[in-house]
Amino acid sequence: MNQQERIWIVSAPVATVWTSPESPRTIDEQGLERTFSVKKWLEELDDPAKHAMCDDNLVQSQLLYGERVLVDEVEGDWAKVVIPSQPSSKDARGYPGYVPYRQLTEVPEADWKGVDLVIVHAKATILYDEKKQPLFEISFLTELPFLYEEDSFIRVRLADGEGYVSREDARSKPKDIRERSGASIIKTAEAFKGLPYFWGGMSAFGYDCSGFAYNMHKAQGHVIPRDASDQALHGIDIPLDRVEPGDLLFFAYEEGKGRIHHVGFYYGHGKMLHSPNIGKAIEIIDLQGSDYEKEWCRARRYGTEEGAS
Repeated sequence: MNQQERIWIVSAPVATVWTSPESPRTIDEQGLERTFSVKKWLEELDDPAKHAMCDDNLVQSQLLYGERVLVDEVEGDWAKVVIPSQPSSKDARGYPGYVPYRQLTEVPEADWKGVDLVIVHAKATILYDEKKQPLFEISFLTELPFLYEEDSFIRVRLADGEGYVSREDARSKPKDIRERSGASIIKTAEAFKGLPYFWGGMSAFGYDCSGFAYNMHKAQGHVIPRDASDQALHGIDIPLDRVEPGDLLFFAYEEGKGRIHHVGFYYGHGKMLHSPNIGKAIEIIDLQGSDYEKEWCRARRYGTEEGAS
């Protein structure tokens, strides 16, 4: 009998991908646990602590519960990983970084790959164990293997058994990629107005600028690169005077001639919908007269047949 193939998945509500095992600080300890409240951890981080995540290059990205990783090596309490679902120029296999080993679980590949999935469409929902006792909150776009429906719940597979999510907050994931619609991207993105920015954020508890762009496309069934600098190199190049709602706008230092540092969605009528920076929240702004006006350098469209990744 052939040994069953196994894969590594995230077993924490959200796993932060750190630059190195030395990156986390004392204030980050709860965010390194397998079971914790993401909201509580983020609420306890003040702006200087959040700025340090960026300024000191502490955080790379994040992973949702159930997301697959490739484990290159284990170093003590840490796993050096690559994230296949987050394309990056840093590694052809996916986005690289370090995750606490305790936040990963090895599972049979057949239980998680090529199976019917449910996807969380609420901003957040409670994940329950098989006795319907709450475990923790999971984010928008978390995907779990579907088992069956039971009253107001959906029975799902967990990293270490089975559990439930609310039928009101999750639905079957479509098998086919939906046709790209700028209007549908904007409609999904608008719902997150007011959500605080979080550096490296890839969950509905807080997005960074490119994480917001990545996940709003993911919600429509399209995978785009993780970082703004990579997002600006793929998809379809759109002339700046022909942008449409849902297109990605890119901004660079040195009045648009330097390094790309920001991305947002064209909202229509000269406005941008974006996750701006630390201390601010997702907002809609007028481009004209803003600090971004002179830095706008490029526009890209994803999701069409020619631009899909």
